[in-house]
Amino acid sequence: MNPEPDTDIPSQPQLSDRGAGPESFNRPVTWREAALALVTARLSLIQIESKGAAENLARRLLLWTVVGICAFFTWALILAGGIALIAENSHYPWYWIALVCAAVHLLIALIVVVMAKKSGPPAFPVTRSEFQKDREWILKL
Repeated sequence: MNPEPDTDIPSQPQLSDRGAGPESFNRPVTWREAALALVTARLSLIQIESKGAAENLARRLLLWTVVGICAFFTWALILAGGIALIAENSHYPWYWIALVCAAVHLLIALIVVVMAKKSGPPAFPVTRSEFQKDREWILKL
């Protein structure tokens, strides 16, 4: 009493699905089939690498956000206490000490911006190498 499923899920045609008999192995692959298989493979590769890159970016972004929040509050409390301590011991007004601290922070921020603009490793290295191989293969035709 096992009912058979009513839905037939058609599979997508593959390059290797050119027939069931031995005569299908003798049939040459058309340019359309080869191009379709190549494009499908490249799109799958891009999709796999994009997913990995997005997961890595999201994880790193979350971690850097937590680090930034913790560092901000730690530094703000140290800075407030340090300004009060320096003002008390040096007899300078606290606002001048705060302005000097702001100038030092601005200088450090500019240095970090310059360092952050340096380029990192190229994105999608496997896809780029596959496209380069494809380009060389097409030029040899």
